[in-house]
Amino acid sequence: MTTMRLVRYAAPDGPRWGILEGEEIRELLGDPFGRWTAGGAVGRLGEIRLLAPVAPTKILCVGRNYPAHAAEHGAEVPPEPLFFLKPPSAVVGPEEFIVLPPQSQQVEYEAELALVIGRRGRNIRPEEAWAFVLGVTCANDVTARDLQRKDGQWTRAKGFDTFCPVGPWIVLGLSEGDVADRAVVCRVNGEVRQHGRTSEMVFSPAALIAWISAVMTLEPGDLLLTGTPAGVGPLHSGDVVEVEVEGIGVLRNYVR
Repeated sequence: MTTMRLVRYAAPDGPRWGILEGEEIRELLGDPFGRWTAGGAVGRLGEIRLLAPVAPTKILCVGRNYPAHAAEHGAEVPPEPLFFLKPPSAVVGPEEFIVLPPQSQQVEYEAELALVIGRRGRNIRPEEAWAFVLGVTCANDVTARDLQRKDGQWTRAKGFDTFCPVGPWIVLGLSEGDVADRAVVCRVNGEVRQHGRTSEMVFSPAALIAWISAVMTLEPGDLLLTGTPAGVGPLHSGDVVEVEVEGIGVLRNYVR
């Protein structure tokens, strides 16, 4: 199957969409969620600042979708998806800063495979779900763990500005089977902290789309973070944190 990499980049007149071919970025002409063609070259990776590859109306996240991660927090795997929201204001792109808030003394990384919704849908059946996916990317569900425990619900702990790094691009053209068994890795300062596989998920991406779309309408550009493997841990000022999904890309961010 032919895949492509979709990027958003900073231009003088505001964010623009592009297609990454090798190291070269070509302007995307048209609607990335509809009809488009690749235009002329605008620059190369390293010359143009990449932005978060999507600007979602909402960010849907799933808790305890990897049994080993649930176990490391002494929690049971839920009988149905445990989902929560992050605000769109939490999004930052590759090479941007995660800012540690003064309210928390324990901010942690969570490496995740993320799906980008490609078209509007409600009450989607699992067997139809992948037709509603534009592509996949990497995400970091940054969490103030002490506030998560203190509050008893997760909005504040998950919702600070900069707590949802996404990128560096969206890979288009993958099937559901293509992402069914990929490594999900987190490195902090070059040291591997998390290493799981998407095959460990309790609820598959299609099952998650079906379950969530029975509750709320999914819109083009919405993000669905599919859960994190075991090994979550703290971030400190000066750290460099990387999330890698095998064959998708490496999302790098800095902590201050």
